[in-house]
Amino acid sequence: MSEKLHTADVAALDADLLDQTSIAVRAAGSALRERFGEVVRYQSREELMRALAVNDDTALDILRPRLTRLRPDAGWVEDELDGGALPPGEWWVVDPAEGNVNHLHALPEWAVTATLVRENQPVLTTVHLPLTGETYTALAGAGAHLDGRPLHVSRTADLGLSIVATSQARPEEDEEVVRRVGSSITAMLFDALVVRTAVPATLHLTNVAAGRIDAFWQFAGARADLLPGALLVTEAGGQVSDAQGRPWTPQSESFLAAAPGVHTPAVATLSR
Repeated sequence: MSEKLHTADVAALDADLLDQTSIAVRAAGSALRERFGEVVRYQSREELMRALAVNDDTALDILRPRLTRLRPDAGWVEDELDGGALPPGEWWVVDPAEGNVNHLHALPEWAVTATLVRENQPVLTTVHLPLTGETYTALAGAGAHLDGRPLHVSRTADLGLSIVATSQARPEEDEEVVRRVGSSITAMLFDALVVRTAVPATLHLTNVAAGRIDAFWQFAGARADLLPGALLVTEAGGQVSDAQGRPWTPQSESFLAAAPGVHTPAVATLSR
C-alpha cells in the first residue's frame, strides 16, 4: 500500500511540475515571438552562430531560472546537438529555439521545448509553438495532450497510404550518415504515399502524436530533438524504436516513431 501511495504522490507532483513547466516554456516562446518576423541576414558562419545564440539566450534567460527553481537539484542540458546517455539523476533537456534557423528566416516552423529526464527516461515534456499558441504536453503514464485535449496516433495500417517525414542530418554530419539519409528518403518515396523532409524534428513528432502523419524517422539524432517527441508519441499510443525496430535510447544511431499499424513496414523499408 505504501508503495502505491508513494507512486501516486510522485505522479501528482509530476503533473503539477508539468503545469509549471508549460508556463515557463510559453513565457520563453512569447519572448521569441516578439523577435520574429524579419529575415535575419548573415554573411558568414560566425554571423549565423551569433544570431542563433541571441535567440537561444532570449529564451534561456527565462527558462533556466524558472526550471531551476522547480527542480534545483536537476542537471541542465541545452546543447541541441548533444547525444548519448545522461548521468544518473534528473536532468532538464531544453531546446530554447527548436528550429532556430527557421526563426531567423521568418519561417513558421519553430518551437520551444523542455523535457525532464529521470534516470535516462523522459518523464514529462512541453512543446510550445508560439505562432499558433499550441502547447503539446506529455506525462509518462498519463497520456499526451494538445492544449488539454488527448492525442492519439493514426490508425493507418498501410504504408502505401501513409504520410511520413524525416529531418535532415546535422550540419557537418558524417558522409555515411548523409548518404544513409538520402537512400532512406528514396526508399520511402517508393513505399509511402507522401514523404515530407524538413526541420525541426520535434514538429514532425508532434504531428505523429496528433495522428496527422503516420511515421517519422531520423539518423544520428540528438537528445533535444528526439526526447520530447519520443514521449509524446509513446503516450499517444505510437511505437518508438530505432530504424531496425530495436528499442530506442539516446545512444541509438537511428530513430523511428510510427503509428502501430505502419511501424513494421516502415522498419522493413528503412532496413533495405
